[in-house]
Amino acid sequence: MANNALTVAILGPGGVGGLLAALLARTGHRVICLAGPETVETLRTKGIQVRSRQFGDFTARVEAETELREPVDACFVAVKHTALDAALDRVPPTVLGDGLVIPLLNGVEHPALLRARYRPDRVSPGIIRVESTRVGPGVIEHASPFIEIDLTSGLVPEAQLKPLVDALAEAGTTTRVLDDEAAALWSKLAFLAPFALLTTRYAVPLGIIRTDHADELSALVAETVAVARTFGALTDPAQIMSRYNAFPPESKSSMQRDAEAGRSLELDAIGGALLRAAAQRKVPVPVATRLVEEL
Repeated sequence: MANNALTVAILGPGGVGGLLAALLARTGHRVICLAGPETVETLRTKGIQVRSRQFGDFTARVEAETELREPVDACFVAVKHTALDAALDRVPPTVLGDGLVIPLLNGVEHPALLRARYRPDRVSPGIIRVESTRVGPGVIEHASPFIEIDLTSGLVPEAQLKPLVDALAEAGTTTRVLDDEAAALWSKLAFLAPFALLTTRYAVPLGIIRTDHADELSALVAETVAVARTFGALTDPAQIMSRYNAFPPESKSSMQRDAEAGRSLELDAIGGALLRAAAQRKVPVPVATRLVEEL
């Protein structure tokens, strides 16, 4: 059990948020999941059921509310970008107060939105690397043998992040704090954008992209890296390609899964943000431009 238990809110207990909620709850932290009425009722009665390669199968008891009604130490924002504006109504700034806001979102433009709504010096954008899917209300399948989280200390002093880092590490994640927020977010987008855009455009898993669309993948990685480097990201195309090669061939991006399920796509947060930044920094991105237009 946690020695210094935190009270943590999870906005969006889906594949990522649900896994985090369950891991923190089972190590003794108080977890309040924020979601719609049906999900709230399910979580209150059944908890969160996790099936995990790394942690085994377990059920964690959590609290659940349709909106935050008391201060918390931290609130993880784990909704899709397409649902962000509506979801934030569940976290009133006056209630959150001095709590940390930890967005685990795709893209690079959301920190400004969150800092306009909450205290700017309490927003610490995070990056999560995990394959975890919500297969039903309160049921999470964690497929990757890891869960890695980077927090950023741009405006939030690292000392204020330490209790959360300790809690995440105790819960089983590999967590570190990076001091360059823009570089961290762009390093992720340089990897994510080619994976998401190509698998979604061609409706095939990563293994087929690597073989049948290898030239396009290589060109798109070069474009995203060129943009990312203008924001200070020390991103290497060969490193990104080797990470793709290490993924199982049947791997799909979350955007591709959304397309298959008929859900709205995070195209603007991923592809749109890339194109806007490329135009601002005057970096040509013809492959990315075509893919975004086709999608």
